[in-house]
Parts: sequence; structure tokens; C-alpha cells
Amino acid sequence: MGLPRLVCAFLLAACCCCPRVAGVPGEAEQPAPELVEVEVGSTALLKCGLSQSQGNLSHVDWFSVHKEKRIPIFRVRQGQGQSEPGEYQHRLSLQDRGATLALTQVTPHDERIFLCQGKRPRSQEHRIQLRVYKAPEEPNIQVNALGIPVDSKEPEEVATCVGRNGYPIPQVIWYKNGRPLKEEKNRVHIQSSQTVESSGLYTLKSILKAQLVKEDKDAQFYCELNYRLPSGNHMKESREVTVPVFYPTEKVWLEVEPVGMLKEGDRVEIRCLADGNPPPHFSISKQNPSTREAEEETTNDNGVLVLEPAQKEHSGLYECQGLDLDTMISLPSEPQELLVNYVSDVRVSPAAPERQEGSSLTLTCKAESSQDLEFQWLREETGQVLERGPVLQLHDLKREAGGGYRCVASVPSIPGLNRTQLVNVAVFGPPWMAFKERKVWVKENMMLNLSCEASGHPRPTISWNVNGTASEQDQDPQRVLSTLNVLVTPELLETGVECTASNDLGKNTSVLFLELVNLTTLTPDSNTTTGLSTSTASLGCARASFLPQRKLPEPESQGVVIVAVIVCILVLAVLGAVLYFLYKKGKLPCGRSGKQEITLPPSRKSEFVVEVKSDKLPEEMGLLQGSSGDKRAPGDQGEKYIDLRH
Repeated sequence: MGLPRLVCAFLLAACCCCPRVAGVPGEAEQPAPELVEVEVGSTALLKCGLSQSQGNLSHVDWFSVHKEKRIPIFRVRQGQGQSEPGEYQHRLSLQDRGATLALTQVTPHDERIFLCQGKRPRSQEHRIQLRVYKAPEEPNIQVNALGIPVDSKEPEEVATCVGRNGYPIPQVIWYKNGRPLKEEKNRVHIQSSQTVESSGLYTLKSILKAQLVKEDKDAQFYCELNYRLPSGNHMKESREVTVPVFYPTEKVWLEVEPVGMLKEGDRVEIRCLADGNPPPHFSISKQNPSTREAEEETTNDNGVLVLEPAQKEHSGLYECQGLDLDTMISLPSEPQELLVNYVSDVRVSPAAPERQEGSSLTLTCKAESSQDLEFQWLREETGQVLERGPVLQLHDLKREAGGGYRCVASVPSIPGLNRTQLVNVAVFGPPWMAFKERKVWVKENMMLNLSCEASGHPRPTISWNVNGTASEQDQDPQRVLSTLNVLVTPELLETGVECTASNDLGKNTSVLFLELVNLTTLTPDSNTTTGLSTSTASLGCARASFLPQRKLPEPESQGVVIVAVIVCILVLAVLGAVLYFLYKKGKLPCGRSGKQEITLPPSRKSEFVVEVKSDKLPEEMGLLQGSSGDKRAPGDQGEKYIDLRH
């Protein structure tokens, strides 16, 4: 009895120590499932890892494992597949001769274990773990627009970062000026939360809270989303944002634009600046040069004093006051001197010089400025520089020396800063005109504008020898322009026109001879005279121009010419029709040269000559030119023959 008990005890101990026999259902350890990774919306290929013998693949059942429960989704019988009713009914198909199950349009809900189980030769199964990924959208960052005061006792919200529709949940990292931020007690706090959408995707929301200092007023914050795809790890960054940081004002100062030397006429801006945020309320004051007291100036809504145009009276001592509306503390700036450079009105003496011919004249120019001045004298009519310096000497004055002289006072160191003064020198003498006589081309029965200009001292007056509408206009103190509006008549063509300028010292006359414009050279746009030239003399000239008027009847002879032209055209048309008729009947043979004799009946075989003759002048015949614009030769007297003999 003892021996059997001993053997049994040994066998029992051996059974307890032996491992479980593989192949017994429920007794063997489950191997790790095969991992398959896909992106949302793509197709997952689930390969059954059973023995590749045809017998094993001809009878396979597929299951999805959800909450430790097997749900049949597909079955294979004799190599033919059939979906089971349920959520996968329309998304499964067989591939690779039945060895692979394809799952289309993968969603986050499909992330689970799938297994295939065969029936022969014995029950076998293969597990597949499906992992699903989806890149989140670009992160959206919203900054705290209200701002953060630096004296806050605890971290304040800086910005919020949102990453939508990612799977699985991405990781968020916050950055300041390119450096990652980490949780720091009483300094930095990051609060993140996620929301599961109906699609199974995640929306991540992260809030950055921090305690900021004055140096963070320009800090750049952004968030970064880290996520994984089957291809590896990836990340997306948001845009950079700056949060308003509020801190008290410690300093106030003035700035002037433009920078550099200022001059009268400039647009000058005086603005206050401070190192606080928000800036304080500004006011600008200027010291009164008499009382030495500060007087507040009127500024715009931004606290900027605009001087436009700047004047020398704006020069002085300016100061800015910055009032902090929270603490009601006022901080002054350092006083700043403003200098508006100027040139005073230029004075020339004598102011109205008068001299006899042959005498001398000295002109003196004076002006004041905040800088060193430079003077020069110019001839007004020509712009020629006559002298550099405040004094101009004129010797042995001639009549031509009369007129304008300009003194220019400028500051070389400040471009554009200058003043000028014009003085007219009068040289006594009778009126002076640039010409004695001139020819003016006109057209009969047209209104004509004649101008006559004269100069002298004393100022001359102008009269005309014909009746018309005259008017005078002063060009300068010694020069006058008279304009006469007159009708061109045969009598006026015979006599011409005279304009006479006179003063206390004498008179002078100009004669204008009127000549008719040749019709053959008159263009349709001839509203001005031809052959006129403007005198280059500075003291006188004469001009003439046509005024547009209604057209007067043309001479009767032109009507006769037009009738003759029409008759000629009709004759040519008839002859052309006869030639065309003969050609169509075949009685008019045409060679390559185009010079064949016209065949006519013997009774009418004679010479035909058509003559168009006019006794009109060439200038009248010029009106008969065709639209092609061809002109006759100078020797052509208006006769033209059309010879039909050849």
C-alpha cells in the first residue's frame, strides 16, 4: 500500500509542475495580435494567418472583437465569401484568393481586434489589431485681446489653441519666442481638454495661462500639435500671436517729424511718447517767450500737435505731460527746443527806380534769416543770373534795360528755403515797338483778332486807325497789350492796319499789311494765320489770328465749276457702261496689255474724243480734287482729255 501512494504523490506533483499542453482550447496562451495601421477613409487589408493550404482557406469565419465579445462579420465557404448582417455588411470583400479580407472606408470606430477562424483540420484562429490614424486640422489659435496686466497675482489666460478632427488625440506643446513652455507653479499653467465628435475623431482644446512681465510685450506665442500616422510622427504649428501686456508709464518724451533742419512751409508734427501701456493722456505746451509760462497747445485726437505750414513764430520750447488715468499721476517730458528756419520778406531799394537813358542805377537787396543768407540777381524776362551778392550795379542804361529784376535770398544749407522780390526799373523814353511793319495773311469776310504790344515809360497808350472792338491789358508797369477785333473787308485789305503807341515823350507806329490767303494752300482747319512769327524782342510784338465765324457764301464761279465736274462724271459713267456692254457681248476683245481696239460698225467707226475744259484758276480747280488727294502738275491749267481711240 505504501508504494502505490508514493507513486501517486509523485505523479500528482509532476502534473502540477508541468506546463499546459498547447493545442487544447482555452488552455494555451494567446499570441500577440498582428498590427495593421491605416488612415481614416482608406482600405484596411486583413490577412488571415492560418495555414495556406486550400482546405484551411475554404472554410473560414471572420469576427470583430468588441468589449471582449466576438461578433461574426464574414464567412467563407468553398472559397466564396458572404457578409454577415451588421455594421460591416457593405464594406467587406475577399482578395488574394480568399486569404485577405478588405475593409473599405475605415473610421475611428473600426479600431479593434479582428480574427479569422478555420474549421479544418482542427479549429485555428489568427488575431489582427487594427490601428486607425487621422491628422488633425491646422491648429487655430486665439489670443486674449483684452490683455494681461503685469501686476496680476496669478497666471492669466494668454491664448487658446484648438486642433480639430484628429485621431488619436494629438499632443499639444506651447512655445514663447521659439522655446517650449512647461508647467511652472504660479508662473505657467497649461489646461487641455478633448471632445469626441460623432465621427469618432477628437477635437483638442488647450489653454495657456501665464504670469507676464513688461519684457513680454513683444513676445511671440504659438502652439504645436504632435500626431502619428502610419508613415511616422508629424507636427503642425499655429500662427504666432502677441498678447497685449499692460504696465505703468515710467518715462515721457517728445518726438518731432520730420527729423533735421525745419523751414517755413514744412508740415511739422510734434508728438508725445511714453513707455507705458496703455499710453497716458497727453498734452503739449509751449513756453511763452514773454512771460516764460507754459501755454497748452491744441492737439488732435491722438495727442499730436500739427504745424502746417510751420512759421518762424512756432519756434520755441515745447514740453509734454503724460497723465496716467488709472493712478492719476502726471509725468512731464524733458523740454525740447524747436527751431523753424526762415527768411524774412526781401526788401529792395530803391523800390520803384526811374532813370534817364545813359545814367547809372544801384539796387540793394536786404533780408533777415535764422541762417546765413546768399543773394543773387536775375533778369525777370530771361531768368539770367546777373550778379551774386546783395548789390546790383547797372551802368549806362539803355532803353532795353527797363523791366523786371528779381532778388533771390536763399539759405544754402537748407534746400528750398528762399524768398524773392521783384523790382521794375523804368527808363524814360517814348514808346518802343519790336517792328515797324509786318504782313498778316487773312481771308476775306472773316473776323480777325489783331494784337499790338508796346512798352515805354511813362506807360504808353495804344490807338488803331480802323474801327473795331479794342481792349487793353497791362503786361507790366511799362508794357501794354491792345487787342482789336475787326472784320476783313476789301477796304481794309487796301489800307492795312496801323496801331500807334504814345506817351508824354513821343509816339511810335506799327503797320500790319493784310494779304489774302491762297485758296489752294488753305487747309480746312485754317483758323489761324500762316507765316506768322513771334518777335524775340522783349519790349514789343504784334500778332494776328482768325476767330471762328459762320461760313459766308462762296463766289458764284465755284458753283459753275462744281456743275462742270458733275457733267464730266456723268459722261464718264455713260462711256464706262457702253464699254462694259460691248465687252459682255464679246465685241470688245481684251489682251493681256489691255490695249485693244474697240470694234464698231463701219458707219460709226470714227474717233471719239471727250474733252473736259475749264477756264478757272488753278487755286479754284484745287477744290475739285478727289478724295484720293492727287494734285495736278504746276503746268496743268485745268484741261483734261479722255482719248478713247486706243
